[in-house]
Amino acid sequence: MSWNVVGIVVLAVAAVAAKSVALTGFGLDSLIEIGASTVVIWELSGTGEDRQRRALRLIGVGFGLLAVYLLVQSTWVLVSAFRPHHSPLGIVWTAVTAVVMFALALGKARTGAGLDNPVLRTEGRVTLIDGLLAAAVLLGLVLNAVAGLWWADPAAGYVLVYYAVREVKEIFFGDH
Repeated sequence: MSWNVVGIVVLAVAAVAAKSVALTGFGLDSLIEIGASTVVIWELSGTGEDRQRRALRLIGVGFGLLAVYLLVQSTWVLVSAFRPHHSPLGIVWTAVTAVVMFALALGKARTGAGLDNPVLRTEGRVTLIDGLLAAAVLLGLVLNAVAGLWWADPAAGYVLVYYAVREVKEIFFGDH
């Protein structure tokens, strides 16, 4: 959680400076990751399927809100042909974040499987997705900075939408 708390600050600074929808979305995803971690801690402090179901739904709602926000923002950026600025800070942060999140996701997946806890396993997927999203945002930022492909930033936003919708679908309609 502490990584994401610092990340929200770093990403807010980078997103405002670059006017990047992808960095903004990734910052919001970090906020959801904090919420998901808090929900897991709450869920692990009690028992029962109802508690697990509520915990999963809370995580799912967060992803649903992220998907809607990013869909609207990414579409607006593409339609208006807004060109985000380059973000060296965003590039460095998302590169390091990808590595950290992949390592954390592996640990959470193993722990969730060992405890046979669906909420912890789901939170591990949230962290894996966080790593994948960091990689997608990194690619968008690098393509914009190196090749001038301004549309790569909102395209990275659409990648985040895809994964958020996938998680919502799994949480609300998956076999738990």
